[in-house]
Amino acid sequence: MAAEADGAGELALDVAVPAQARAKVAAKGGKRAPKPPEPVAEVAPVARVVVDVPLPHLDRVFEYAVPASMAETAQPGVRVRVRFAGQDVEAFLLSREQVAEHTGRLAPLRAVVSPEPVLDVELLGTCRAVADRWAGTLADVLRLAVPRRHATTEKTTAERVAARDEAAAAEGSAPARPELPAAPDPHDPAGPWAPYPAGPALLERLAAPAATTAATTAATAGVRAVWTALPSPEPTQDWPAALAAAAQAALSAGRGALIVVPDHRDVTRVDAALTAALGSTRSAPRHVRLTADQGPAARYAAWLALRRGHVRVAVGTRAAALAPVVDPGLFAIWDDGDDLHAEPHAPYPHVREVLALRADRTGAALLVGGHSRTAEGQRWVESGWARAVEAPRELVRTASPRVLLPGDDIEAERDAAARSARLPSLAFRTAQAALAGRLPSQSRPGPVLVQVPRRGYLLTLRCEHCRARARCRRCAGPLQLTGADQHPACRWCSTDDPTWTCPQCRGDRLRSAVVGARRTAEELGRAFPGVPVKTSGGGAGVLEAVDGEPALVISTPGAEPVAEGGYAAALLLDGWAMLEREELRAAEEALRRWAAAAALVRPQSAGGAVVLLAPAGVPPVEALVRWDPAWHASRELAERRELGLPPGAAFARLDGPAVAVDGLLAALQRTDDDRAALPPHAEVLGPTPLEPDRYPRGGSGGRPSGSGGGDDGGTPVPRAFALVRVPLAERAALAKALQGAVAVRSARKEPGSVRVQLDPEHVV
Repeated sequence: MAAEADGAGELALDVAVPAQARAKVAAKGGKRAPKPPEPVAEVAPVARVVVDVPLPHLDRVFEYAVPASMAETAQPGVRVRVRFAGQDVEAFLLSREQVAEHTGRLAPLRAVVSPEPVLDVELLGTCRAVADRWAGTLADVLRLAVPRRHATTEKTTAERVAARDEAAAAEGSAPARPELPAAPDPHDPAGPWAPYPAGPALLERLAAPAATTAATTAATAGVRAVWTALPSPEPTQDWPAALAAAAQAALSAGRGALIVVPDHRDVTRVDAALTAALGSTRSAPRHVRLTADQGPAARYAAWLALRRGHVRVAVGTRAAALAPVVDPGLFAIWDDGDDLHAEPHAPYPHVREVLALRADRTGAALLVGGHSRTAEGQRWVESGWARAVEAPRELVRTASPRVLLPGDDIEAERDAAARSARLPSLAFRTAQAALAGRLPSQSRPGPVLVQVPRRGYLLTLRCEHCRARARCRRCAGPLQLTGADQHPACRWCSTDDPTWTCPQCRGDRLRSAVVGARRTAEELGRAFPGVPVKTSGGGAGVLEAVDGEPALVISTPGAEPVAEGGYAAALLLDGWAMLEREELRAAEEALRRWAAAAALVRPQSAGGAVVLLAPAGVPPVEALVRWDPAWHASRELAERRELGLPPGAAFARLDGPAVAVDGLLAALQRTDDDRAALPPHAEVLGPTPLEPDRYPRGGSGGRPSGSGGGDDGGTPVPRAFALVRVPLAERAALAKALQGAVAVRSARKEPGSVRVQLDPEHVV
């Protein structure tokens, strides 16, 4: 497809004199002949580019002419600037051709932004596959895959590499290549993979030599593992060490490795493990880290090191899922159930699926690990597409901590309030004994981890007399307390209400309904006088680690710091708050968060104990007591298949103004356009009305600018969402239909923007 010059219908070479300059000359009465266009390159004068424009109907390749002055720098993969729809926009040059598909004249490239090739055939193919799988556009995926250019970093790193190559040439030798590390011993009894029967075979396959690309594919194809990690407080046996050993095995064979973890604290742990395993130094790094908190310069330098092949191992967060690792041999993800792995930007891909797609395309191994198991991972295991890597049950019982429930019959006889108290006597006694070193089999005292599902102070208030929820008199939002000496305030509009009275019974006294981490820290500080209390998460900052001295560590889920030598005990409070959430993954998420906290506790052979304050008998609780996440994942998968829920079926969620959602559904159900037609077994659920936007677009009130649906006067716009369900075999057809329908709406400039999510993390 050829590009339109300045939005005109005919394609022509742009002249050097802009229209504004010609107009000024004409106004002065002078005449100036337009400067003749610059001649095009003699070899491959046609550039095929993808323009950085988010409009779905423009998701295609455009052709431009390559001026002779850019013949050397306008190479495939570089960033260029082109004239598109009357303005200069950036684009990626995909290839150079000798003959154009368009029969008319072509507009020329405006400039080469940088001679650095940032897009190769493999990365382009991966981005196109991701866009097609999630019904998105290539421009959106490229925005996720290629970081913004940092010119100074690009220049200095290129000069450093050129100087090194010149020095090597002056000495008459080839540029030095980094020495490959030795492969880890797969049969080392002290190695991190020794507890798993399939672990040695996994390392051997990853470290298998590969002289050719075909040998590489043969050595690693089919290596897909869903790994249930054992809890271990020992740094040489924990999950970062295991991931580092897997990366070391791949690198020893001359192949790259990419490890994606949920947050920066996990990156720090894996980074330290990779440094120990690969022998990285500041002057000779063997791996890089890719996180948003690095800053643009450091992140772009690390990305360039991967792209140029100077480093072949990377660890990072969600944004690293598309990192350009050269000749990859391993793609690994840790804790794939964490919602941080779900990309919040279009086209909303999930890291687990992106890495699986990349592993299939390149023949690399795929390793999905965690202390628990998702239903998606279980589906891979049950279908035979992946193999389960787990320890024998005897070893699991030895390595995991003892899990205690206050609601059993023995505790009920001892403590009448065991089933209803927020901190029953069992939890109090366990924490007291752990801090004093008096738990069974405990050799030394240690810190106690307290997991609180909600941050803040008192998040929900009720009338003490009639138990009605306390709501704001201005916007009807829920009231909360942010501190012991604070007035009740609305969680929605932040309005204080010091004179609140209950509209039901006229009472003026409040009681707490949901207690946050800050209030819990206050209560436990009074219950355990003289014991240090540390908080992590919930606005107080996240601690990386704590020492092994006795202390109470209050943490929200996901913010638990690592304790030196492991925690002596853990109290998992308010389990009902996780189990009663109205979402599909509530049970799976509860088990995942409990297991992540319990994995930081010493094994029961060293006296480690976990008190879970949740109702006995429900599957997530039973799975944690037995430490059997595979059983729970199998049960979850069976129930979801029976109900036709993910991952037993494929879903698409459509969100937006009600009129726009109706229009998109109508376009999907038309049969005159095969590209936009729904698959034969598609089922449309909805549309279902949503609460109208409370604030006008770009207005105040705590909403981000541009997120609303109201007009400038603040008029609410009816919003809705709809679900489209298809069998898994028709998922690709659904993605194609959504792409086509969205492109048609975009081309027709139909009003309203609809967010399209395939395989959404939260269906409802």
